[in-house]
Amino acid sequence: MDVHQYCQDRAAASGSSFYYSFVFLPQDTRRAITAFYALCRELDDVVDECHERAIAEAKLDWWREEIERFAAGVPEHPATQALFDTPRGRHTSPSLLQEIVDGMAMDLDKLRYPDFKSLNLYCYRVAGVVGEVAAALFGGGRGEDDRAVRRYAHELGLAFQLTNIIRDVGEDARRGRIYLPQDELTRFGVREADLLNGRDTPEFQALMQFQYERAVACYERARAALPARARRDQRAGLVMAAIYRSLLDEIRRDRFPVLRARVSLTPLRKLWLASTT
Repeated sequence: MDVHQYCQDRAAASGSSFYYSFVFLPQDTRRAITAFYALCRELDDVVDECHERAIAEAKLDWWREEIERFAAGVPEHPATQALFDTPRGRHTSPSLLQEIVDGMAMDLDKLRYPDFKSLNLYCYRVAGVVGEVAAALFGGGRGEDDRAVRRYAHELGLAFQLTNIIRDVGEDARRGRIYLPQDELTRFGVREADLLNGRDTPEFQALMQFQYERAVACYERARAALPARARRDQRAGLVMAAIYRSLLDEIRRDRFPVLRARVSLTPLRKLWLASTT
């Protein structure tokens, strides 16, 4: 099996905005980030597609063991094999990969979050850590820039996850998951039944505007944190940011129709954003 083709097919099939940010990367970097993205898709599918908890837990345990094999240089899965086959990919921190698995496991245990502090831990594991790994694959930060690039990656990952949460409010609610913090639902006068039944009320609009503004602040903090010297290496991340920020703004322009529809950008628009960022 051509493990890199496997990852390429996995990424292309998803139709994700991330795929379009990889198009203009050098081959080694593109292969590494595509393999990492395919790995994340595999992990994400465990919790999204396994309807029996015991099976999902067993699969995540297998992935924990697979990350140990990756660290030892003997991965078995095509995604981890492809990642190990790239110069930067083989140096990916196993502890960060384990953090991502732990984040996915939270979806098996936590269907509600009492406040943003508790949600933030989930976002850190499934998005902030992903951002840190991706930034390292793109080139990381050199010397004094390293800490700033990691801060940028964490903020950008949080911004992406908050955008996903906004986009998928209705879909997630129908799956039994509500990521919007419970105390914020109460503060804005939105009931879980409103989300489950697709009731678009003035209170819901105010809640979503609040979520939008928090996500925008994350994008702004990420951009401010990235040193100018690192912008070239991190161009793919900036492309992702342009696509996701455009999606977020589109959702707001459409008055947050997320209870009944899943807003997306066309492939042509994603390619245009990728080519002009």
